[in-house]
Order: sequence, then C-alpha cells, then structure tokens
Amino acid sequence: TDQAMMKTGEQGVTREALTTHLAGTLDINRFRDYCPNGLQVEGKPYISRLVTGVTASLDLLEAAVAVGADAVMVHHGYFWRGEDSRVVGTRRRRLKLLLDHEINLYAYHLPLDAHPELGNNAQLAARLGFEAKGRFGEQDLGWYGDSAAQTVADLINQVQQALGRAPQLIGDPTQRVTRVAWCTGAAQNAFEQAIDAGATVYLSGEISEQTVHLARESGVAYLACGHHATERYGVQALGDHLSRQFGVDHQFVDIPNPV
Repeated sequence: TDQAMMKTGEQGVTREALTTHLAGTLDINRFRDYCPNGLQVEGKPYISRLVTGVTASLDLLEAAVAVGADAVMVHHGYFWRGEDSRVVGTRRRRLKLLLDHEINLYAYHLPLDAHPELGNNAQLAARLGFEAKGRFGEQDLGWYGDSAAQTVADLINQVQQALGRAPQLIGDPTQRVTRVAWCTGAAQNAFEQAIDAGATVYLSGEISEQTVHLARESGVAYLACGHHATERYGVQALGDHLSRQFGVDHQFVDIPNPV
C-alpha cells in the first residue's frame, strides 16, 4: 500500500509512491491535456515537506526554498504544448532553482479541474454552496447545478465574499438564478455549452471579447471571477489530502494575481 512505502518512523512518502498515488487518484491518463500531468521535474527521492500553489512561478519556487520544501505541487506547471522549449531566460531561472535545491515539481492541470471531490470545480462549488447535478462540455470539465442565490446580484455577493474579489458581470443583476453552471480558469469557450445545458448564469475565471456578445444575445449572465481566484482551492485540497494520507507537512502559498 501507499502507507507501507513510508519510511519507518518518519512522516512522508517516497517520490515514486507519491507519483503513483497521484496518478491513480486524479486518473491522469483519462485526459487529453496541453501539458504533462504528474512529476515534471525530479528532485529528492523522499518527500516530507510539500508546498502547493496555483502556478509554478519564480516567486512560488523561492517561497518553497525558504521553507525547505522537498516538493512543489501546482495546477499550472511547465512544458505547455506549442511553447518555446529552449531552457533560456525565465525557464532557465525556474528550472535552475528547482534543480539546485533538488525540489520535485508536480503539476496537474485538467485532472485537477475535474476531480469530483478535490478538484477546482468541486472546491469552488463547496465555497459557493452549489449543489452539482451534472457535467457538460469537452471531457465533462464543466459542471452545472443548483444555487441558493435567488438572483444574479445575490450570486455576485456570494462570490465576492468567498473569493475576496468582485466578479465582472455581463448581464442583468436582477435576473433570477434557476440553474448555475461553472468551470474554473480560462473556460470562456465552454459558455455556449453551458447555455445548451440550461444555465441561466455561468461562472468562469476569464472572459473574452466574443463572450460578451454571446451573454447579451443569449440572455444568460456571465460572471468572470478571476482565473487565479477560482483555481486556488483544488491544489490546497489535494495537498491536505496528501498530508492526511502520508503525513507530509503541507503549506499552501498564495502568490497574488489579479487576473
């Protein structure tokens, strides 16, 4: 078992056991993704201190070094499809910091969005009091369900209290909420599928120019709640899960991001 692979008398887990556990828990092979999911940079063979964050920025890595982390786990890692693969500039600085300190980097993108309990959409729903009823969209990444909010204005207040920022609204704040749909991050392209799923209001992280017109013409309200703000919670839940499972010391580091 995973627990049997812990070192006797120590709190923590081997890199191999953690990698295997996360692959199974998040069912990473089910997803067609834009980046590799799992261990992206190999570090120490044994992990007792874990730092989680949304994005593997230099600020997050420096914070991990400062607390003596053996591993960093994020939603947005490296090696995205189509990006420049040369190890120069910003990429060199980030990778050098990880390698110099032998810090493992784990990243989980779509698998972390989709997980029914630990995922970004599940965790956002828990904070906003949504009751999930079904999925929609490509790879079933979008969720829909019920909300206690009576109007869009009520929902805006809930979002502001839960996420600490006011969402951008395209639509009528007095509109009644009968079915809410949501998908964290940059999921504005799923808006039309949310409309087809019967949503009267849709929440995501970002919004694009063409999304404004679709909201106006469809009569379905759109709330852009922040890419970073909507995706802070899945990785925290996953880190807490690993802390319970393996006894690793877990710390979430929130690097402020207004987007």
